[in-house]
This record gives sequence, C-alpha cells and structure tokens, in this order.
Amino acid sequence: MKSYVKNFFDNEILAYLFFGVATTLVAVSTRLLVFHWTDQEQLATIIGNIAGIIFAFVTNDTIVFKQERKGWFKRLIAFGIARLGTLLLDVLFVTQYPQIIGQFVNMNRSAINGIETIFAQVLIIVLNYIFSKVFVFRNKK
Repeated sequence: MKSYVKNFFDNEILAYLFFGVATTLVAVSTRLLVFHWTDQEQLATIIGNIAGIIFAFVTNDTIVFKQERKGWFKRLIAFGIARLGTLLLDVLFVTQYPQIIGQFVNMNRSAINGIETIFAQVLIIVLNYIFSKVFVFRNKK
C-alpha cells in the first residue's frame, strides 16, 4: 500500500490534481467559516482565496514539484502573481462570456454560469499547472 501511495505522489500530474482538489476544499471551507463568523461575503472570499493560495503553494512546493528550501519566498511571490493572473482571467470569463454562451442556452443564467464555470476552471487548472511548472517551480531537490 505504501508503494502505491508513493507512486501516486511521485507522479507530478496526479499529485497536482489531488492537491488541487484539496486546495479547493481548503478555500471553500475557509470561505464558508469566515462568512459564518462575519457575515461578510467579500471578506470571506478574500480570506478563502488566500488560504487556498497558501495551501496550494506549500503542497506544490514540497510535494508536487519537490523544491529545495532555498528561494521559497521568491517562489511564493511568483506563485501569488500567477494565481492572481488566473483569478483575473476567471473574472474576465464571468464578465465577457455570458452573452456568448447565453445565445446557445436561451439566456438561462444557471446554464450560463455552469458552462462558464466548467470551461474557466478547466482552463485555469491547466494554466496554473503551466505557470507553476514554467515560472515558479523550476528547481527540484
């Protein structure tokens, strides 16, 4: 069993996808807890995103891309900038694509949101992996 788990996490893409799901759980759980405590949606969203970014950085840095400790702060800054970029892309999708998608689903807002979310998240996952691999986590142990 140990070798199966080790082999799973030694596969960079599988480890990235596993910790991507875990990051989503951390971000959403944090967001829901903060909203429950504060009743402030924007604050909850910001803190949830920050928690997700920090969790993703730690797991990507240590487990997925197996980086040396040296230079971690520089990687953290680059990681944060890359994630901010994909967040802005997500906002762009939300603001620009409803009209395009809507014409195919009779402007049904639920369908538009669902299609846009799936499309954007797939693109964001791929871009986050590429940005992480090419610009952030370049030096293995």
